[in-house]
Amino acid sequence: MALNVAFQMDPIDRIDIHGDSTFALLLEAQSRGHDIFYYTPPNLTLRAGELIAHGHTLNVVDKPDDHYSLTKARTVDLGDLDVVHLRQDPPFDMSYITTTHLLERIHPETLVVNDPGHVRNAPEKVFVLDFLDLMPPTTVTRSLDEVKAFRAQYKDIIIKPLYGNGGESVFLIKHDDTNLASLVELFQLMLREPFMVQQYRPEVRGGDKRIILVDGELAGAINRVPAKDETRSNMHIGGTPTPVELTDRDHEICERLGPELKQRGLIFVGIDVIGDYLTEINVTSPTGIREVKRFGGNDIAAMIWDAIEARAG
Repeated sequence: MALNVAFQMDPIDRIDIHGDSTFALLLEAQSRGHDIFYYTPPNLTLRAGELIAHGHTLNVVDKPDDHYSLTKARTVDLGDLDVVHLRQDPPFDMSYITTTHLLERIHPETLVVNDPGHVRNAPEKVFVLDFLDLMPPTTVTRSLDEVKAFRAQYKDIIIKPLYGNGGESVFLIKHDDTNLASLVELFQLMLREPFMVQQYRPEVRGGDKRIILVDGELAGAINRVPAKDETRSNMHIGGTPTPVELTDRDHEICERLGPELKQRGLIFVGIDVIGDYLTEINVTSPTGIREVKRFGGNDIAAMIWDAIEARAG
């Protein structure tokens, strides 16, 4: 069935289609005959109780540097559509949070993917704290004394912003690194909120698995191997995607998370696993589905649209 769908996303001229999951979802929507309306977050307005957006009809083609065309500039009442994809990238700041409040006014009559209320309540490094027994030792704090005590117990540690994304400002601090106090001071100056401190897991040198779940079910996975001179494995900063076989522990983690994701209306989720440990649950703008397909795995974009069509129908 043809649906009227909207994509709230970053400027389409700036995306790298080679690995962009939103672009994969756009291609699949177009192949199914759905009408695609594209707009960016600044063009969202609540007017007289109606949530409207200024944007364009969008056509896409899997061709680098010539991947889209915009036609039919129009203003749309999003409440009249079947589906809206919430797909702009973080940072998970007040601008992002405000869009979830606005989109919540039309959901679920218009299906918003992922559910905006649960996206707001499930930032990557906070939602995961519901599953501390699956995580490496972790603390959330602003206190230098707490960080020092944590490092004294666990030796090498990772320090990262609680609401960061894409590996930004993630630091490995060794057990004998004398920069610890200065780094914590910098975080205290730059951030109003606490930050996350975790035990460093050396297994990351062999890769950080991105596992995709669709409507609570395991859909596919890739491994992301950090560059030799990097701690972080994120692909846009040099991490290399490789195929991966999932372990019994990976399946155990997915089985624990699946029912909760489904109950929250989180249709498209990417989790990060290092060794035997869950480190993040990504619900804002997960990536990795093009790489999974490229390595011979499932067509996850098609699986996501199957789930959406079942709900929208």
